[in-house]
Amino acid sequence: MKVAESDILIVPGYTNSGPDHWQTRWQARLSTARRVEQDSWAKPVREDWTARFAEAVNEATKPVVVIAHSLGVATALQALPQCTNKIAGAFLVAPPDVDNPTIRPKHLMTFGPYNRDPLPFPSIVVASRNDPFGSYEHAGDMANAWGSELIDAGEAGHINPKSGHGPWPEGIMVFAHFLSRLQAT
Repeated sequence: MKVAESDILIVPGYTNSGPDHWQTRWQARLSTARRVEQDSWAKPVREDWTARFAEAVNEATKPVVVIAHSLGVATALQALPQCTNKIAGAFLVAPPDVDNPTIRPKHLMTFGPYNRDPLPFPSIVVASRNDPFGSYEHAGDMANAWGSELIDAGEAGHINPKSGHGPWPEGIMVFAHFLSRLQAT
């Protein structure tokens, strides 16, 4: 699949993705990409966030490819039952462990637990070995349950500007390869 054949949905996590974040940079580079906007980035409400994501998917006119980061991963996966349009694939980066009560901010837990059913579309989970919001082992367990390909990002923190991932060229290369393997329907 080519970028022009898809509706690419950028799904940021808690506090949104700022101007230096790789999601914002990718959105500017990918011609069909648009951000799923939320009313409150600092106080996420699961029902509101998932409804907004489902609305964006259901309004799409082309196959949807999801690029989600952090709480955006939980948002997208929790919204799947509300999505009527077909999602062609999902690129899921740094999924937080929404069942771990020691991880802060605590409201991440309101987005859990994750559904453990296999996803009905191809997906990749990119996980770091030192992400403060979720262990690599947890990400691997979830990738296995979802039938996702797991990509080991090494010690990459939360894969955001704070951990040195502004443009994240390695990520865009993995995404481009993933997109090329998807079938336009």
